[in-house]
Amino acid sequence: MTQQILVTLDGTVHDANAPFLYADDLAAIRGDGVFETLLVRDGRTRRVAAHLDRMTRSLEMMALPGMDRDAWQQAIVVAEKEWSATAGNAEGWLRLVCSRGRESAPDAGPTSYVMVGPVGERVRHAREHGVSVITLDRGYSMDLAGRAPWQLIGAKTLSYATNMAAMRYAADQGHDDVIYVSSEGAVLEGPRSTVIAVRGKTLVTPPTEVGILPGTTQRAIFALAEDEGWTTRTEVLRRADLIAADSVWLVSSVTLAARVTALNDYVIPTSPNGDEFRDLVDRAISID
Repeated sequence: MTQQILVTLDGTVHDANAPFLYADDLAAIRGDGVFETLLVRDGRTRRVAAHLDRMTRSLEMMALPGMDRDAWQQAIVVAEKEWSATAGNAEGWLRLVCSRGRESAPDAGPTSYVMVGPVGERVRHAREHGVSVITLDRGYSMDLAGRAPWQLIGAKTLSYATNMAAMRYAADQGHDDVIYVSSEGAVLEGPRSTVIAVRGKTLVTPPTEVGILPGTTQRAIFALAEDEGWTTRTEVLRRADLIAADSVWLVSSVTLAARVTALNDYVIPTSPNGDEFRDLVDRAISID
């Protein structure tokens, strides 16, 4: 089995290949919980504070118990050290998981843990070669998040069945990834990424108000870009805006930056600013 690390919030390291969740844990039977995934690079977990901030927001949106930030940070440190001891400087993904706990024991509290595992070949391929993307209708309008908070739009929940179905559909159509669009045709996000369009020295991403998850990697990129003289904007984008851009990227915490090489079978020409943007991303995620 692939080497993985499992740590609970009390700092205990568990056998990641042994049973851990109860069969009636609400993570397993209802996807009732939240998660975050971070990158471990050169022995250090990147952008910890930003991910804990976003996880706190997701917990609040789902009416889950508040975050014990110190406990999560300590568990991350333990998991990070265990990973470095077994994998050296190999890149890893580090996942924070918090479910509502057992259905049969509602007073027992959440199930919370940290896992680390190796970054897969899919990630390396996307970084190096980019991704072919299909746009798919998300099935809701841009204003749904404000009108229907119970939909949990903008929370990073464990309920990922629809996202995984979209990825399978894309693969069946010969594509690597997905960009969701609203019922009005506005660009939203990927199932596990944020969309950034590059126009010269300007970076543009959809506003979170259209009903997307706030991107930790996107925010880090924009902050550094602004310090270095780039222009950054959030605005509603359409498919035509992506085609007209110099380059389009799907950014996320582990894959970092995957260039969109084709959009609905339209081949996007290679942009001369690709290496510059990748370098910006690599440096941005090193700032915490």
